[in-house]
Amino acid sequence: MNDNELKLADSEKKKDPIYQVPVNIFLLIIGSVFCAVAINGILIPHEFLSGGFSGLSLFIHYLLPGISVGIIYFLLNIPLYALGWRYVGRRFFLYSIAGMVIFSLCIGLIKVSIPVNDKILSAILAGIISGTGSGIILRSLGSAGGLDILCVITLKKSSISVGNSTLIFNSIILCFAAFVFSLDTALYTLIYIYVSAQIMNLVVSGLSKRKAVFIISDRWEDIARDILSKTRRGVTVIEGKGAYTMRDKNVLYTVIALQELPQLKALILKIDPQAFVVVTDTLEVIGQGVGNQPHW
Repeated sequence: MNDNELKLADSEKKKDPIYQVPVNIFLLIIGSVFCAVAINGILIPHEFLSGGFSGLSLFIHYLLPGISVGIIYFLLNIPLYALGWRYVGRRFFLYSIAGMVIFSLCIGLIKVSIPVNDKILSAILAGIISGTGSGIILRSLGSAGGLDILCVITLKKSSISVGNSTLIFNSIILCFAAFVFSLDTALYTLIYIYVSAQIMNLVVSGLSKRKAVFIISDRWEDIARDILSKTRRGVTVIEGKGAYTMRDKNVLYTVIALQELPQLKALILKIDPQAFVVVTDTLEVIGQGVGNQPHW
């Protein structure tokens, strides 16, 4: 078997759903372990509130103490799983059921003690651990249920990041919870939720961010050729004109991954140290090769 055949076989293996199952279950387990450590090791000992649908379930339970938290959480998840099936897909639905079971087991089995006494430091540390775990879970093809499903649907329908959706939803819950619990507890929980949302965004999409680059140079042909051959990225040539000189100028436009930016800048400056380069952030990129659409 030659090299091309080996690469093709390896590519097909990675696309095989059977091959993906253990990888995604592993991500769900690791992410759930992180979240369980944050909840049992920091949130519960310091009596912080929880975010997401578990926090909402707890809040409703305090208002209606005759209904258990487990039943409330289950009832809240029913419409979400139905929405997940419809708007995200069957694969996401099935992995999310597995994720919810794994998450529940980890919460029940993992008991740890993290010796941090300062409440602000505890909130920050809990946010880092929980955000990392939630991000790892969402790097799989599923979720842990609850708010994760709603955030994925929101991302697909309105391009609002998972972390920002989590922050918005949890902030609404905390506004109501502040009237039931102490304001101090609600504020400490808000710190935890904010840190968790930022870390989650970093884990889910940090390394998949794309940069749009505009390049103006008299040696645009050499730069375009090197981008095509050395970075393996596409380049678009846009006809432009300088407003001051009224000279025609060709502008190069390319989209690259964040980690490719240093290589691109070095390539440009080596050819033309006087080149004018503008680098901008992108919200989403759709397209083969450089696209960063979510995998759910």
